Amino acid sequence: MNAITASPGTRDTIRLACVRAPEDDIAPQHWQGGEIHCETCVHAAMRHLPEQQGCEPGYACLQDVYARRIDRFFRWHPTLADAHITHPYFEVRAIAARYVNVFRLGSLISDPDETVRLQVALRLPPTQLTALVADPHREVRIRVAQRLSATELASLRHDPDYGVRELVAQRLSLAILPTMANDPDRAVRMRVAQRLEMPALLRMVDDSEPEVRRMVAERLPVALLSRLAHDEDWRVRWEVAQRADANLLKAMWQDPEPEVREAVQARHAHTVTPLGVAHG
Repeated sequence: MNAITASPGTRDTIRLACVRAPEDDIAPQHWQGGEIHCETCVHAAMRHLPEQQGCEPGYACLQDVYARRIDRFFRWHPTLADAHITHPYFEVRAIAARYVNVFRLGSLISDPDETVRLQVALRLPPTQLTALVADPHREVRIRVAQRLSATELASLRHDPDYGVRELVAQRLSLAILPTMANDPDRAVRMRVAQRLEMPALLRMVDDSEPEVRRMVAERLPVALLSRLAHDEDWRVRWEVAQRADANLLKAMWQDPEPEVREAVQARHAHTVTPLGVAHG
């Protein structure tokens, strides 16, 4: 890696030779652009300390634009994170949030950059996560949905982003889950159908999307599968054939779709004896 020297006119030229970074690594660059000058850094005294007691431009540096180098600096000096949560560079604030004292995280909830708030959402105590349920950025709300308690997830059932609502549907209490059965997004309703219990599940047999009805067919009690045996979508009927009892299989014998008829015949051969008696 090429060496970087301090600006002309300084008493001493500080040579920034990186020892451990790969030769093809991104060249050191100040987060505001241009060269890195150690003599202007608030941590300049660390430059010549050994190993992880100091810093290493091009590898572990608070002034670098490269997030990985900033992270190494804070890994070496986690106790310095508290002092940098108001740093003007968002990457410094975001990485400092990984190491800052948990009692200082509250001051970053309203940080102007979503990268910072994302880190806050990953570390904030669950009891304080409700402060981020209305965050303007979907990635932040997704992290909140992953960590909120099941009872507090109800506040995100109507989130404007379907990805957030998908996570809610996967974790929401089963007692409240039926309230999401009519979600406007197909992907969300699919998650609901994967978990919903009877009798609420039965109400989803009339869902407008075949992918949802197919999931219902996978979980509906066998005695109720006849509700979907003549579904307009052959994929749903095929799913019914995988679980249907002997009587329903006979009713589906003349299905207009070859794939479904093959599935019915295969199940019939496996389920029914030559005398027509179902295996126990």
